[in-house]
Amino acid sequence: MGFHNYDGFQDLMEDFEKIISQVEEPEKVLEVGTKELVNDLKKLPKPMSQIHKSGYTHLINTFIHRIKKHEVEVGWGKYYGPMLEHGTVNMEAKPHVEPLFEKNKEKYYQKMVQKIFS
Repeated sequence: MGFHNYDGFQDLMEDFEKIISQVEEPEKVLEVGTKELVNDLKKLPKPMSQIHKSGYTHLINTFIHRIKKHEVEVGWGKYYGPMLEHGTVNMEAKPHVEPLFEKNKEKYYQKMVQKIFS
């Protein structure tokens, strides 16, 4: 499905009904873009960690997304992820989520549009 020349109002309405049925669950459309963002985040280079204990998981490997009531969230599996992203009074910010999103947001938007029209 996509934009095309319509033979009549009925054809147009059929396409609108398909679009509306997809958007009734907007979190499913959002999840498509979110999954792509999380996949890209997991491909970021992993700076050397100061922690070398067994069972340690690098922050980059902990990115997750979850669906909550009509929302999709992206976050870290480690409590200090937001501290790195935004900084603290004792540490400068080392953003990684926002710059990656800004760089690739058109790709994520396109994935969501494809989901709507698929």
